[in-house]
Amino acid sequence: MTGLTAGSPELAAKNLQIFKEALPRLSRVGLLVDVSNLNYDPLRREVETAAQTLGMRLIPRVEVSRPEALAGAFATMTRERAMAVFVIGGTMLYANRTRLGELATTNHLPTMCGPQPFVAAGCLMGYSADISDMFRRSAIYVDKILKGAKPADLPIEQPTKFQLVINLRTAKSLGVTIEPSVLARADQVID
Repeated sequence: MTGLTAGSPELAAKNLQIFKEALPRLSRVGLLVDVSNLNYDPLRREVETAAQTLGMRLIPRVEVSRPEALAGAFATMTRERAMAVFVIGGTMLYANRTRLGELATTNHLPTMCGPQPFVAAGCLMGYSADISDMFRRSAIYVDKILKGAKPADLPIEQPTKFQLVINLRTAKSLGVTIEPSVLARADQVID
């Protein structure tokens, strides 16, 4: 087995750090977890550790497995006085990213969601492996295998290029201001 991997628990911690840099007053953050992500437990632990280091309090996590649970999840986080939401996504949330963005905006909760399609759908921001770069790099693997390389001899590679995406339309609708130093580092700004 070989290939590329898109994420790691360390990347989840980096996401929380960037979220705090973008919105320095964040202190209470809801944790929304898509349980279809089989890697969510190591990601959750890394985020919990990072939150302590950053002086943030994570509201007990809300786990979802169905789209119908999203409205209730946001109601719970709002009731718990979350100031923002950190998303550990999976296939269900990806498929329902527009609804996720709508609920975040309706509930006035800035969200850190991960890959660019989440941000384009209405989440406030995301930091993840650059998917376009990973597709290009996967072509190198295919080429090597087609030329006779054994997949077992090729290492699994970590991402080398990352992308910070910020949705200023969402920021404006939420009435939040992204720190200029974070905005300046963005690879893509949706206006």
